[in-house]
Amino acid sequence: MQLIENHKTTGIPLSPKAKLSARNVDVFYGDKQAIHDVSLDIGENEVIALIGPSGCGKSTFLRTLNRMNDTIDICNIKGEILLDNENIYDPKVDTVPLRARVGMVFQKPNPFPKSIYDNVAYGPRIHGLAQSRVELDETVEKSLQRAGLWNEVKDRLHAPGTGLSGGQQQRLCIARTIAVDPEVILMDEPCSALDPIATAKIEELIDDLREKYTIAIVTHSMQQAARVSQRTAYFHLGQLIEVNPTDQVFTTPQHELTEAYITGRFG
Repeated sequence: MQLIENHKTTGIPLSPKAKLSARNVDVFYGDKQAIHDVSLDIGENEVIALIGPSGCGKSTFLRTLNRMNDTIDICNIKGEILLDNENIYDPKVDTVPLRARVGMVFQKPNPFPKSIYDNVAYGPRIHGLAQSRVELDETVEKSLQRAGLWNEVKDRLHAPGTGLSGGQQQRLCIARTIAVDPEVILMDEPCSALDPIATAKIEELIDDLREKYTIAIVTHSMQQAARVSQRTAYFHLGQLIEVNPTDQVFTTPQHELTEAYITGRFG
């Protein structure tokens, strides 16, 4: 990935309670522009939902928040992403600790081909967060408890993580993410491959996790956005059209494009 210098100054003041702030972000894949001049604050201990039609740029934008787009050679980014007011695209920033601070849960559960225990222990091991086996055991247990999975797996921690059901695998991936004690969790359609019962468990979990983490979730389900988020951002053709409290977006949207999407006229 090539990082381009900031292309303009912004007149948008930083929110004093923002954990993450995007300023004038453009994203290009080769000659194709996927994100157009997006500025957005994400508050501490907030759940913000990113919604919009397929291909509108919401997942691309989410991936800018922990530099996951670095893995794509033709991806170029302009603008700033600030984590606690520090630009994560500064050349001095190491992406390994950054992605521990800003973890990601993907659309399809992707447990490692390891035991349940080793899936959760992987991050603390490579980041040196546990000084002893006792500490590691405690971290694994605490992470699985926070992910709402401990009672279901505590008697089979050394069984393969891939042997769990889809919903359990996704909660295992969430446990793996929070085991390194991140500050922000990014979720890219985390329930799209799950049945309604598993989806409900993940949504309950998101509500619990908000007490400790800042969460940004991309979802194709407007009902899910309404259930889990405090604010909703609507994207259309790579542009951020509207961001407002979730209740307002779904009852009295400020932009006609948002209203057309919410009422099902397109998307």
